[in-house]
Amino acid sequence: MPASPAPASAASAADTAAPTQAELLDFVRRAAADAELIASLPLDPEGRTWVRLEGPGGSEAWLIGWPPGTGTGWHDHADSVGAFVTAAGELKENALAARLPTDGWKTLELSEGVDRERRLPTGKGRAFGQHHVHEVLNESADRHAVSVHAYYPPLPQIRRYSRTGPTLRLEQVERPQDWQ
Repeated sequence: MPASPAPASAASAADTAAPTQAELLDFVRRAAADAELIASLPLDPEGRTWVRLEGPGGSEAWLIGWPPGTGTGWHDHADSVGAFVTAAGELKENALAARLPTDGWKTLELSEGVDRERRLPTGKGRAFGQHHVHEVLNESADRHAVSVHAYYPPLPQIRRYSRTGPTLRLEQVERPQDWQ
């Protein structure tokens, strides 16, 4: 399926300046409120589905479908800032309220008190800065969730982590060609 165009009103960010986190959040909120766009996403009962959208100011944007019980695993978006909003259903975000070193490590022991949990029902979302480590989950046993995400600059890489208790381990670095 070809990527759906961004809602006309969402393309208002200045093309000459990088979009801010607030502008990305505004874009994903407006896109998530577009019922026709949300309904256009094909949903798969087995795995996540996605369609690339035209984001503001050269950003990368995605409409993502989440079958019941699916999630991203722990990851970050490297040097990109971003935002996402739940367009249907509810998502849960587990995040780390700690700045991690960007290079030179494979395993870290996390301090107590760094875990944050957010429930994001339909219409709720958030913006985040560079190197934001999180996982996003659809914990529903029987309902799909749909969300809209935007990143700037377009994702240069995604670092994937595993976590056991307080131990966070860098497992893999993905490049755009791995998911497009």
